[in-house]
Amino acid sequence: MNQVSADAPVNPARRQLFRRIATAGDPSAPHRAAWKQVIGINADDGLVLWSGWAQGSDVVIVGDEGIILHFNADTPAGGTWQQMAVPTRLPLHAVWGRHPHELYAVGWMGTILSFDGTQWQHQRGGVVDPETKSYANSVENTPLFDITGSPDGRAWAVGDDGVILTLEAGQWRRQDSAARANLRSITHSPSGQLFAAGAEGCVITSDGDGKWERLPCPVAAGFTSVLALSDNELLLGGGRYFVDQGRFCGELVRWKDGEFSVLEFARDMPRIRSLRAYKEGVLIAADRGHLYYLQGQRLDQLRSDSRHDLMDIIPLHTGEALVVGDFSTIMTAADDFVSALVSKDNDTRPEESAWQQQESGTLHNLWGFCEAADSTLFACGDSGTVLQYRADQWQPLPNLGALTVHCLWDSGDGGLYAGTAMGQIYRYDGDSWQLAFDLYLDIAILDIWGSGPDNVFAVGDEGLILHWNGEKWQRMISGTKSALYSLWGHDADRVLAVGDFGLILRWNGENWAEFYAGTDNFLFDVWGDALDNIYIVGLSGTLSRFDGQRWTLMPARARDDIMAIHGRAGQYPYAVGSQGSILHFDGHQWQQESAPLQASLRAVRVRENGDVFVAGNNGVILKRR
Repeated sequence: MNQVSADAPVNPARRQLFRRIATAGDPSAPHRAAWKQVIGINADDGLVLWSGWAQGSDVVIVGDEGIILHFNADTPAGGTWQQMAVPTRLPLHAVWGRHPHELYAVGWMGTILSFDGTQWQHQRGGVVDPETKSYANSVENTPLFDITGSPDGRAWAVGDDGVILTLEAGQWRRQDSAARANLRSITHSPSGQLFAAGAEGCVITSDGDGKWERLPCPVAAGFTSVLALSDNELLLGGGRYFVDQGRFCGELVRWKDGEFSVLEFARDMPRIRSLRAYKEGVLIAADRGHLYYLQGQRLDQLRSDSRHDLMDIIPLHTGEALVVGDFSTIMTAADDFVSALVSKDNDTRPEESAWQQQESGTLHNLWGFCEAADSTLFACGDSGTVLQYRADQWQPLPNLGALTVHCLWDSGDGGLYAGTAMGQIYRYDGDSWQLAFDLYLDIAILDIWGSGPDNVFAVGDEGLILHWNGEKWQRMISGTKSALYSLWGHDADRVLAVGDFGLILRWNGENWAEFYAGTDNFLFDVWGDALDNIYIVGLSGTLSRFDGQRWTLMPARARDDIMAIHGRAGQYPYAVGSQGSILHFDGHQWQQESAPLQASLRAVRVRENGDVFVAGNNGVILKRR
């Protein structure tokens, strides 16, 4: 194994790197924001609100006594909560639809309601025995607890006794679930794989063909929520009674690459009710008003002004969320409910966008792109995620485990290299990953660039600079302990690295020296197509250009952090950042482009054929049409 040739730094690496830089002092950051009650709810205080659905300016919430609450920010009434007319008083547990004029709600006694934009109608369940005048003891009355669906209008509902119903061609039909446990949650992965979970550690899956297979879960928890991070990775939440502790405790379980494992933390949690992807991590709702934010291996308990059981999380298109629960609880971490529901400019009608979202097959945050010599495009991200783009589809490469992969570089015949968050570099030979270098320190490698297979540089946290000369990796003297986030090279003897507090280091073939750019903001990326045409981007909309003589700050009219920039020789570059910011330079000024969502974007790649790809949080990949 290769060893570094310089002394190791005394202090351990700063964890989480620049994923927290922009939010470290932000009181609205997901691990710091307080969750507050939404006021003006038109519902009895004693009701349980079980779940909800949101799209654009519409929110629909369902609960006990058949209550369905609707909020629309664009109504003439100015956006108030309205109780909808419903043909049942039975509790409703979940709601799903493709748009506000096509919704389905499921609940107690097998109840299924449908909404056509005008009224709710009864479709199934709630059968009454004509002799006893009470609900019949029939399969149709089996309680239902969750529902999900696909863009083509198919839907699946789950309930007690392993019941799974599917909606096809307007008819609900039962499927054989291969299980008899009470099912409480169903979801689908980004590529459409279905997963359902419930009592006694029951976890089942289907590709949508009606055949279900049970996954061998050794944890006998009662699962109440399942979140698919990819086709091969789940988070499951619930709880069970622990005899040695004499109480019921929450439990969080991960399934990855066919293996189940219990996630253990220093704190005890009450029963988990809901898991949802939220900003850069996972939001967890639990009993007794407990809310948690999971990011990587870190679990934060969030401030909540409720002590009532929290039943579900409703993601909003703005990136915010609502949490609903007992005693008509509705909460948000946004400054106010309307700001959580509508976009920043209060315009919920999206502009026509030249960008189209692609199916990435993952919900993990994505950090970077790399284009190989044969034009294959790669992307990388959290939890060992590496994807390749072929035949207009994203496909996973073998996973690198729990490691965050921050960067990729293709050396041609030498293979694909991946830099990870634990100071390791792996090489992919077309079949599997092999460890090529280990720093043996908790110092993340954030970028890799080379002029050829025998001249490769890697940079990272704590001022790390590594060099590969074709035979071994050696640590170089950088003269700094600041993080270095990105590399750009013109040739083997002219390379730039950018990092904390406006730091730019320049390699002249012999040593690294500072290259002042006139800003103290963190710099996240650098790109150029010539020595007299180099761009840097960073915190709070920082964007500067070097013309061969001096650095000049460019007005970009961007307040969000700019995380990445890329272009092609002779073509003006694109830059992307937080809150879905996409900028394009037209030769005179930077123009904002409309993105179809507001997820934070971390990577951009302009390909040789002119296609432009961007990637970011929760597995988002966009392609410019």
